Amino acid sequence: MTIQSFIPPHRILMGPGPSDISPQVLQALSRPTVGHLDPLFIGMMDELKQLLKYAFQTDNEFTIAVSAPGSAGMETCFVNLIEPGEKVIVCRNGVFGERMRENVVRAGGVVEVVDDEWGAPVSVDKVEQALKANPDAKILAFVHAETSTGACSDAEALGKLAKQYGLLTIVDAVTSLGGVPLKVDEWKLDAVYSGSQKCLSCVPGLSPVTFSSSAIEKIQSRTTPVQSWFLDQSLVLGYWSGEGKRSYHHTAPVNSLYALHESLLLLKNEGLENAWQRHRDMHNKLKSGLEKLGFEFVVEEASRLPQLNAIYIPEGIDEAKIRSHLLETYNLEIGAGLGALAGKAWRIGLMGYGARPENVALCLRALEESLTQ
Repeated sequence: MTIQSFIPPHRILMGPGPSDISPQVLQALSRPTVGHLDPLFIGMMDELKQLLKYAFQTDNEFTIAVSAPGSAGMETCFVNLIEPGEKVIVCRNGVFGERMRENVVRAGGVVEVVDDEWGAPVSVDKVEQALKANPDAKILAFVHAETSTGACSDAEALGKLAKQYGLLTIVDAVTSLGGVPLKVDEWKLDAVYSGSQKCLSCVPGLSPVTFSSSAIEKIQSRTTPVQSWFLDQSLVLGYWSGEGKRSYHHTAPVNSLYALHESLLLLKNEGLENAWQRHRDMHNKLKSGLEKLGFEFVVEEASRLPQLNAIYIPEGIDEAKIRSHLLETYNLEIGAGLGALAGKAWRIGLMGYGARPENVALCLRALEESLTQ
């Protein structure tokens, strides 16, 4: 067997992630590699921290990119903040709320689950009832933007409620960062993680995270070691601490960090509010076209993510065959349903660089043609 260089086709990525990557970010990825302790690279890392602070809307000093995907960002927050035996209230309204629960169990915590229906946002009232019933709870964990359903929960209300009851918060912002309002400091959130491959339109494999001073204090006052050596942030602190103080922890993914720096710079140059509005505008165009084709959304409009559109599949349709046709004929990728929505829904992403009028037009035209056939 002869193996040749892998040259993929140019796909239009309109699934739940990864998203389309702009030419500028791809170009940044191909720049010459330097050592990860090179003074120039360290300076770039410090700029990256400032750009991440802007994206998260925070002044948290410990705001970095974990050298692994969003799932590792999730685990980073849980294993650092939870000690064995501590009670954590987990909100579950989709696949990623369940993953939060699993992380608590693996960290040795005690879980109290607040369940809501798939497609619904986390109920603030149910959470308050759980907080009242569990005064010994230490942490409230919830998903801001549930990627499996397209539901957006009220992170501001949940964050402030947790503070009212004296709890730290762990927040999944993998699909929300850069796509909808997320204000870490104003909403009093403590540990927030995201992913590079969603609305930031960067290559997969990095997880932006930010920790409040309260979260850092809890990490530094642990009485048991963090179960993961690689994700132990008390060790990573020294690696991201700044020029002249940088200590070796691991070899950073140098070129991927170039790409993240470029994608965050593009976001800053566009302006967060403009990026949020662009996602909303593209969603409205897509929504209008989908409704004309007879599609119904999984999530009610008031709590619907503009960048992750979950729609019910019409009866009698071979959903996998349609997705294959879109990929083979139009080079267009949309996502299948997960968990309770498997085989029942499609997930159409409008994330970052992919949230463009030409992508919306192509998706609508391709879906109409495919369904007609």
